[in-house]
Amino acid sequence: MRTATGWAMARHKGITFAMLAEPGHGRTPAAELALFLVVPAAAAAHGVAYSRGRTGTARALAIASLVGSPGCRPPDAPCGGGSPRRCHPTPTGQEALVQSVIIIGGGISGLTAAWHLRSRAEVTVVESGPQPGGILRSGTVAGVPVDDGAEAMLALRPEAVDLAEAAGLGGDLVTPARAPVTMWTRGTLRAMPTGHVMGIPTDLAALRDTGLLSPDGLARLAREEELPAAPLEGDISVGAYLADRLGREVVDRLVEPLLGGIYAGRADRISLRAALPGVADIAARGGSLLDALRSGARGRTGAPPAVMKGLRGGLARLPRTLADSCGARVLTRTRARELHRTPTGWRVVLSGPAPHALEADAVVLAAPAYAIAPLLRPHAPVAARELNAIEHASMALVTLAFERAQLPGVPRGNGFLVPPVEGKAVKAATFLTNKWHWLAEAAPGTFILRASVGRLGEESLLGREDGELAAVCLGELSDILGPLGRPVDFHVARWARGLPQYSVGHLDAVRTVRDAVAALPGLEVCGAAYEGVGVAACVAGARDAALRIVERGER
Repeated sequence: MRTATGWAMARHKGITFAMLAEPGHGRTPAAELALFLVVPAAAAAHGVAYSRGRTGTARALAIASLVGSPGCRPPDAPCGGGSPRRCHPTPTGQEALVQSVIIIGGGISGLTAAWHLRSRAEVTVVESGPQPGGILRSGTVAGVPVDDGAEAMLALRPEAVDLAEAAGLGGDLVTPARAPVTMWTRGTLRAMPTGHVMGIPTDLAALRDTGLLSPDGLARLAREEELPAAPLEGDISVGAYLADRLGREVVDRLVEPLLGGIYAGRADRISLRAALPGVADIAARGGSLLDALRSGARGRTGAPPAVMKGLRGGLARLPRTLADSCGARVLTRTRARELHRTPTGWRVVLSGPAPHALEADAVVLAAPAYAIAPLLRPHAPVAARELNAIEHASMALVTLAFERAQLPGVPRGNGFLVPPVEGKAVKAATFLTNKWHWLAEAAPGTFILRASVGRLGEESLLGREDGELAAVCLGELSDILGPLGRPVDFHVARWARGLPQYSVGHLDAVRTVRDAVAALPGLEVCGAAYEGVGVAACVAGARDAALRIVERGER
């Protein structure tokens, strides 16, 4: 046995096994997901006893690795005929089929599924764009890499952070600088008091001095605990429920800008159950919303945990790392045009630089809802109809770089949100070099900020050319922050139909889709259209889709 970088290699009965030594008692989620279920079946298939355990401060997960074993092919070696299905001869000379999977969509969901399947299946990822990563991609402004999509992932749920650590990026995980949520409203920048839940204030005394709400808005909010509140049945929009409980001004001035920063949508159309499940649970029980939120907060003690995490060098490093390490064949500039059943699995007809068809045991549909609906229509028309009905918002991110020495004053904080009722094109601004210390260190003489433009129903502005769109943003930012001078560089990233909208009844639609897909063996769906648009939610959904494929393959 030899060890290197935490891995121990051993041979038994002509088969190479890899042991992942893990210090301490922490878990390795990626290993447990992608490998843990594989080992018993792989070991049993080759007549090797399998066991796992924990001794002292180290734990080992044994994973069957046929690479380099006598009579076995490397994982990227074709099994003849160019078919995605591949085989490994067993030590007895019998041929055992190893599962093959086609993943349609090379964004964070598709790549996460590929990464979790890397030791179990031959995987082909089909991506319509020029590079994998989806909306997690990067650009450059003033010679510095910047994210063109999300620049942070939720850390309160573990899936995305765990994946980054398992993929070798744990040392580069970073926490943003702490700063209050700030609104530009009523002519100035105003900080939100702590303790709010997606803009819903719980400390009315602290809110009173901020100027975020008018006297009438404050008075209406203060009456919430006196209002009758029968248990809510079914779903309702966030805007309708909160306007009834807290008043319209709270929705327009506090909740709408925060919710819009996630969905680029409208509170009056977004599902309460899908977007704010905790609030929906309170509504279903009945009673005062503010009293319930305060009660929940009383049990929490100590400093709050980090809500978000990023990566040194940008979050776009995560999909790039997954693409490089998952072992999958990635086909870019290639679209899936048709999906057909076969006696043993699925056949995908592709168009692109080299039009052809692929067959596999399983297919994961990880592309946007509007892209997979036509593929599903012949097999699950009800699911296709539900997916096709999901609206998508378009938006653009405009990144501006300034010389610090030329700025009249460097803005403080991490940025601000703008309520749509203010009538501005800019919906949010992030002071990237304030928020991320690694970026300030990479370009100490440069101040970089990013403006978000566009939401559902406001696509006309996005039709302007890059320079014109940047000029609009610069003008509004200067009105809000004071003169900024001329940027030394700018960069525009556009996301047409980039964010699915979780309309009222969304969870029922998702249940319908999943029930229909579950009736199609070897088919899975995952992505932002289902249980969350954030990186962590997409990673969790893709992980679960991969797990279901592995479980079915072992039965």
